[in-house]
This record gives sequence, C-alpha cells and structure tokens, in this order.
Amino acid sequence: MRNIFLFISRYFNFILFLLLQGFSIYLIVHYSRYHQAVFSKTANQVTGKINEQYSKVEYYFQLKKTNDSLVRANAQLYNKLKADFELPDTTSHFIIDSIKVDSMERYRKYHYFPAKVVYNSVAAQNNFIVLGRGSAQHIKEGMGIIDANSGVVGIVTEASSDFAVVMSLLHKDSHLSGKLLKGGETGTLSWDGKTPNIISLNGIPKNAKVAKGDTIISSGYSTSIPKGMMMGIVQDVTSDKSTNNFLIKFKTAANFYNLEYVYAIDNNQAESIKTILEKVKQKIQ
Repeated sequence: MRNIFLFISRYFNFILFLLLQGFSIYLIVHYSRYHQAVFSKTANQVTGKINEQYSKVEYYFQLKKTNDSLVRANAQLYNKLKADFELPDTTSHFIIDSIKVDSMERYRKYHYFPAKVVYNSVAAQNNFIVLGRGSAQHIKEGMGIIDANSGVVGIVTEASSDFAVVMSLLHKDSHLSGKLLKGGETGTLSWDGKTPNIISLNGIPKNAKVAKGDTIISSGYSTSIPKGMMMGIVQDVTSDKSTNNFLIKFKTAANFYNLEYVYAIDNNQAESIKTILEKVKQKIQ
C-alpha cells in the first residue's frame, strides 16, 4: 500500500494530466457529432481487429477438437456407404424395400473404425505404423488400413489391448493386390525400399493399355481391403525385357509422411472365407 501512495505522489502530475486529457476527449466526442462519428468508426475498426485476432487464436486451439469431430463424422459416413453392405440376391423375386436403415445392419460387410497414428516410419527397409487403438477397441489382425482420403495404407499385423501395429505399403513383405482402373488388369504391389511413396505394380502384361497418370485401385481379392480403394497414380511405365510384363512405378495415394488419422476396416465375412479356405486346403492334403 505504501508503494502505491509513493507511486501516485511521484507521478501525480502525469496521472492528473491523463485524467484531464481523457475527460476532455470524452467531452469532445460526447458533444460533437463529427468527433463522435470518427471515434465510433475508429473504435469499430480497433474492436474488429482485436476480435479477428482473438478468433484466429481461438480457432487454432479448437483445431484438435474440430479434427476429432471430422474424423468421427467421416467414420459414420464410411459406415453408411452402399458398398459396405452385401444384400441377398433378389433376381428371382421382387421385394418392396420398406425397411429402416438399422435393419440393414445384418447385411453389413465392412465396418470402419477411426484410429490415431502414434508412430510412423518411412525411411527403413521395413516400415511399420502404430495406431493408438487396439483389440479393446475392435482392432484385430488382418484389418485393412486406409487414410482419410480412402488411400490404402497397409494391413494390421499385431494388436494389443490398446495399440495395433500396421505393416505399411512401404514394407518389402507387403504384397497387396492392385488393379488398373481403366483396363482392369490385376497385379501385385511391391516396394524396393528406396523411395518412399513410390511403389511398383508387378504382373501387368504388355498388351495392357497403361500410361502415366492412370489410376491404380485395390482389386478386392483380399478380405482386408475392399475393392475400389485408391492405391496410387502411375508415374512411370517401362517394358521389362526379361518378361512379357510392364515395369510400373506409381505414387501412393496415401501420403506416408504426414499420416495422422486412419481408418481400420473390419470385414465381417473374413472369418467365414478363412474357414472355407482352410477346409479346401485340408481336402487337398
């Protein structure tokens, strides 16, 4: 308290000047329409600038919340896609579709679960991704992983209760099936361990029509990745002299440098397909 009185006594004249100056400005603005208009315009501009900067700061701190909500909304939209359901064959008779959306759940083929990437590598020979979601949150081995733009990322190889490991396309043992969107020819993906985001599509015959800029999608020949998911864009096509196939290089649709959120795909028919294949293998043996 003593310091306050000392401060006031030391700067009394200056404080009195500021008070009188402020009172004078008040009288001028209050009793003069011109000055009142100028002050109002200036105050609005200053207030607007302050509010604009505050809005930017507030928006920045709300980005995580907004991003999380968009991820959840995107997962809901994925789960409502027509391609995620496999309806029974009705070609032999007609059915009037009067059922509710919820009753279609028994026909669902794919289910999508959002997950946050907590670890990602691109520079190693064999690259893995770790998700902050595990078996306790419905993630299991064999699930396909795509990014927010439906670009194929990889396959889940291990899952603990709270985390899951994904073998990305940037892994020498990753050999998913891909196909040319235009011609429909199917090949196998492989990575040479050199350039991230650049992968080879092998097994495409030389009689196929393929050129730079063509689209490569998932073939659907896997229980992990649905048909039609983006895999990449052709960057280079050369003829392999030792075989009757092309050497095709393509840039991945998923950007492995900045993966933040992905979607795990659960194929409800995967176990049934696996069971019937095991029965066939046992009969052959």
